[in-house]
Amino acid sequence: MNKGVLFVISAPSGCGKGSVLSLVTETNSNIHYSVSATTRKPREGEVNGVNYHFIKKEDFEALIQGGNMLEYAEYCGNYYGTPARPVKDMLNSGKHVMLEIEVQGAMKVKEKCPDAALIFVVPPSLDELKRRLLKRGTETEEVIAQRLAQAENEMRAAKEYDYIIVNENLETAAEDLKTVIRAEELRNRGCI
Repeated sequence: MNKGVLFVISAPSGCGKGSVLSLVTETNSNIHYSVSATTRKPREGEVNGVNYHFIKKEDFEALIQGGNMLEYAEYCGNYYGTPARPVKDMLNSGKHVMLEIEVQGAMKVKEKCPDAALIFVVPPSLDELKRRLLKRGTETEEVIAQRLAQAENEMRAAKEYDYIIVNENLETAAEDLKTVIRAEELRNRGCI
């Protein structure tokens, strides 16, 4: 049995990576979407094991101490990260694993798993990203300005990724992601 491929996908907020991922994962049963763990309390409507694995802080810290986190970060007093065991088990079963994480976590995964395929999704332009964020109607102008500044910073890290997908059109971006997945399936990883 061939091992699965570890995919890491990142993008600035509002680029549509979640929508692209949904289009691809709903038609490919060989892709396992990795659910991150966090120590924060669930928000209304969030389901344990679906949105996050909600765990106690001491349990998360035990995973860190045991070297059992693929990547993690602390944000606003809470931990967020990817437990290594479920990812390893899925890959060993032949399933591909898709991690949807931010740039800092992606660089940690790249360091630990150099065979991982890193994918960065970008908007066609910052003006288009601003239009999308405004269209959501969920944030103030001030928050949108902060998100755009953050997006510019994150996009500088795109050069560290293996693939860049421009999400100008959702269906085209999903097809591009499918192409990346197929290319990685065909890549020689020295197993022949």
